[in-house]
Amino acid sequence: MSEEEKKEGNIEETIHAVTELVKAVPVYQDAFQPAAQEVGKALGTVAKTVNVALAPVAALVWGYDQIRDFVDNKVTEKLQNIPEENIVTPPTHIAGPALESLRYTGSIGELKELYANLLASSMDSSTKKNAHPSFVEIIKQLSSDEAKLLTAFTSTEQAPAVTVRNNRRDQRGGLDHFRHFTLLGEKVGINDIYRLPNNLDNLCRLGLLEIPATYELIDDNLYKELDEHPLIRTMVETINAQNDRKAQLLHKTIIVTGLGRQFIDTCVTDHRDYGKSNLV
Repeated sequence: MSEEEKKEGNIEETIHAVTELVKAVPVYQDAFQPAAQEVGKALGTVAKTVNVALAPVAALVWGYDQIRDFVDNKVTEKLQNIPEENIVTPPTHIAGPALESLRYTGSIGELKELYANLLASSMDSSTKKNAHPSFVEIIKQLSSDEAKLLTAFTSTEQAPAVTVRNNRRDQRGGLDHFRHFTLLGEKVGINDIYRLPNNLDNLCRLGLLEIPATYELIDDNLYKELDEHPLIRTMVETINAQNDRKAQLLHKTIIVTGLGRQFIDTCVTDHRDYGKSNLV
């Protein structure tokens, strides 16, 4: 029996079960019989809708041939500048999980790029030690926007951010109106600016970045563009327009952790660039 036939059989069994349940209460049969029929129709309709919605997802799940093509083309491309004698067999506890994860993330360009760099690093004798087994799990927990965000740190260790605070005028408390606003999103092509605080939270949760509570860059000019950004100015004006509220801008710093630097150098930085840097 095919999978499609099994699905249809399960749907029919569910519809039949619901209908029989109503029939088992004869006192209410006249009142509930039409309802049972409608429920049955609804289940069948929903099941078809679900199958249609999942069809594109099923098509995106990679098979062996696609993964093989990925290795033959994408990973080979990453290793094109590496001397042949430096290309080694990757550790199975890195390559195995990475290739398995590609079944479900291979269609996402940003994550596919991270896996390609990780595999290339694990196959290069000069960088093999930097390919940590945890990096596969980290990539699995990244969104495409978070992968983009990490590209902003390939050549820097920190970046300014500002939090808009909504305080009471009597200084008896307040709350964060917008946390960790940064221009990094605009620089790497992330359109949903309101999601950036959540993206940064996840990168901090994974140990790649940190945003200390009381760490501010010495150069105030680095925050000037943030403080004067139209979105921040609008937030400040909106808060100050309230009788009992007063806006405050808190300068923050987004810092790459030690693990974050190792991950970025291994998975985010194009491995071809590493190869070129070692050839000159």
